[in-house]
Amino acid sequence: MAIGDKYRTGQRSPANAYYKWVEYTDGTKTPKPTNEEMKINLETDERFPPINSCDKGAIWEMTSYG
Repeated sequence: MAIGDKYRTGQRSPANAYYKWVEYTDGTKTPKPTNEEMKINLETDERFPPINSCDKGAIWEMTSYG
């Protein structure tokens, strides 16, 4: 687990860290998530969420440790 590593909706967070939305699991980037959905903070073992505003799975990138 390193800054820049990517994770998918449903996977468990490997660390207490901050993540940013990269794209959807289907490879698309539209429609964009809401501002509140673009960045998340997860504790170790929490599951990566989908983007609820459009009901799609997401790819998340670790940006920093929390």
